Amino acid sequence: MQNIAIVNRDGTGTVTIDGQEPVHVQADSVESARRQLLSAVMFQARRAGRPIDVIARDPESKTGHELRVHPDGTVHPLTEAPAEPDHPTPPTELPAPASIDPASTQRPPMTRREARERSFLAEARMSPPPATGWKAFLARLGFTSGPSAEEIARWEDERAISQHWPGPRTIAVLNGKGGAGKTPATALLSAMFARAGGSGVLAWDSNVTRGTLGWRTESGPHDATVLDLLPRTDELLTPGARVADLAAAVHHQTLDKYDVLRSNPLLLSTEQKLTPDQLDAVHAVAAKYYRLIFMDSGNDEGDALWLRMIDHADQIVVATTTRADHAEAGRLLLNALADRDARSARLADQAVVLVSQADREEADASSIAQGFDALARAVVTIPYDPAMRQQWLRVDNLAAPTQRAYLRAAAAVAAGL
Repeated sequence: MQNIAIVNRDGTGTVTIDGQEPVHVQADSVESARRQLLSAVMFQARRAGRPIDVIARDPESKTGHELRVHPDGTVHPLTEAPAEPDHPTPPTELPAPASIDPASTQRPPMTRREARERSFLAEARMSPPPATGWKAFLARLGFTSGPSAEEIARWEDERAISQHWPGPRTIAVLNGKGGAGKTPATALLSAMFARAGGSGVLAWDSNVTRGTLGWRTESGPHDATVLDLLPRTDELLTPGARVADLAAAVHHQTLDKYDVLRSNPLLLSTEQKLTPDQLDAVHAVAAKYYRLIFMDSGNDEGDALWLRMIDHADQIVVATTTRADHAEAGRLLLNALADRDARSARLADQAVVLVSQADREEADASSIAQGFDALARAVVTIPYDPAMRQQWLRVDNLAAPTQRAYLRAAAAVAAGL
């Protein structure tokens, strides 16, 4: 049974040890609440006469830190579980600062050539972010540890999607079946890149048959769609056009920091279908003002607009649920692109596949993911999350494992740009 200590943003907290009644604390700060909860765990460790492992969570950590609290009052972060100390320190209300053995930090001296080639700037650029939450709290008490493998992986993924590329990039999100998860993938991948790397990310609903990206995202102070942008493409491509001029045509997501270019789900495709030349013009505007363009596609893989979207794409993402028919549609799509021409075949070979478990009752996503391993460059599974059924697709609404999965997916996309 897991022992869990939770600190809330308002300074309240609870700790549950060995299934006993939770201990509640009320403090005037998160820092004070951490101290009180740690003291409560120390008390239990002394009473039990053995170390207690506890998962510590607070507002600064979504995944939590695993700590080992010893009866003697020492605390170790379990990045790697340490051996029991040979010489226990006296019990204290809070652990005393840990000493560092100078011999353990000695390294062979660098050669003169190595010293000349070592860049201070490169080291600063690659430095991991400072510790937060429980890890920072323990560091202030003198107990430090390196980042865990998961912390390093997360940091690397965040860094990967924070970069900017020379020139715009277009990512098409595809599947020939409706309901396969294209719209959530478009919105949440756009959000991940925008939140990490700043503005300049557009999610474009290029599905002219009941495209619902506008229904699942925040509305601006207007109801504009791509049809309202279309007559202004020549104007927006002139040297005097300004990025703020686009605000009348796109819908900014105030929390997730990207923009949405809507289709009109109330119109039939015959009433809003663009010609390939018009799609080119809209894409030229998008490429002028945005560094990343995510295109939520329709379901007709033979349509001229669908194929023109592929011609603009630098990367494709195949979205599927764990339903067999959705996965089969994704497989056939990759095969069709592989046979279309050399450029499309390269897109298929470098594709990223997102396999989402849309319902609790569906099969585990890993079984479907294995079927795509040999067909795509990267396959990422997305766990079931009831927040995906909410009207608004927002990163902050997702559970921590789902956020982590979409961060992993975004980093996989970034690797192909």
